[in-house]
Amino acid sequence: MTRIITRRKLIHGAGATAATLALAPSIIRGAGAQERTVYVNTWGGSWTAAEEAAYFKPFTAKTGIRVRTVAPVSFAKLKAQVQSGQYEWDVSGLGIVEFSQAMHEGLLEPIDHSIIDRTQYPPQNINQFGVASVVLSTVLVYRKDKFPNGGPQSWADFWDVKKFPGNRCLYDRSFTTLAFALLADGVPADKLYPLDLDRAFKKLNEIKPHIKVWWTQGAQSQQLIQDGEVDMIAMWNARAQELIDRGAPLEIVWNGAENYTSFRFVAKGTPRAKLAWEYLKFASQPQQEAAFCSILPYGPANPKAFDYISPEVAAKMPSRPDRVKVAYQPDAEWLAPRLGQIRERFAQWLAS
Repeated sequence: MTRIITRRKLIHGAGATAATLALAPSIIRGAGAQERTVYVNTWGGSWTAAEEAAYFKPFTAKTGIRVRTVAPVSFAKLKAQVQSGQYEWDVSGLGIVEFSQAMHEGLLEPIDHSIIDRTQYPPQNINQFGVASVVLSTVLVYRKDKFPNGGPQSWADFWDVKKFPGNRCLYDRSFTTLAFALLADGVPADKLYPLDLDRAFKKLNEIKPHIKVWWTQGAQSQQLIQDGEVDMIAMWNARAQELIDRGAPLEIVWNGAENYTSFRFVAKGTPRAKLAWEYLKFASQPQQEAAFCSILPYGPANPKAFDYISPEVAAKMPSRPDRVKVAYQPDAEWLAPRLGQIRERFAQWLAS
């Protein structure tokens, strides 16, 4: 009989992440006492707490390999590590777009097939450099106490400051926000790519004066909407669901959501590649994906994980057919070789 994983069971005993996971040293060196330690780059907050319960503790219990964390996740840090040969962490995860950029720029270690058996994964979940982990969604969320008669139901509504007055917040991630701007300007979801950047920036000019905060970390997005500092926000679905489950008066709008798959990988050249692949192999098991997604309801990449997830939790995930139907996926192949320039233009626009 398949054992369904419950959120309460996983969280119980996990403890406070900050108290149980030691901080990584500023630079990891390749020998000595830390030989059996793998350093994982993580988003922090509830994401790291879920990883601790679902991945870190059971991995250490099974293998004896310790896990230490370094936050936050940073593409720039990945690139700097590979270029300098000085590593703060070994393994990380990025959404398909930035993962594709990392492949394009040669920043990733090829999979160690003496450890990773690619026949154990669905073909779409593995490539030469990484293994898929979860399906995430960036969604529009609003406070129901601010809009008791119904809040914004689309990105066009988010841009409509007269019909829906209030403090707004967007994610400081270029390609996500540019796509939302184009959706707000009437571009159909299936016609987003290639991105019309000039049109997107023109539309962003309209909303820029009304954006109170451009968030960069998941915990920050939660704090902003939970405290009522902002009335509507673009944020990750599971971070919003976590607040709703605690009683926050929030509504998730799935229309126009950005759905994407995250991939785990090993930084090219890290001296702990073998340990990193052992960790990645363990974390990619369907039972472990189910454990993580039962705490934070993102969608597991491996379909077999649903055998271990309750229907109540599965109903909260972005992989439901009705939600997939009204969402879009970023075109990673188009974005990857252009993302550096897009990110630079977006940063200059924010600073202007």
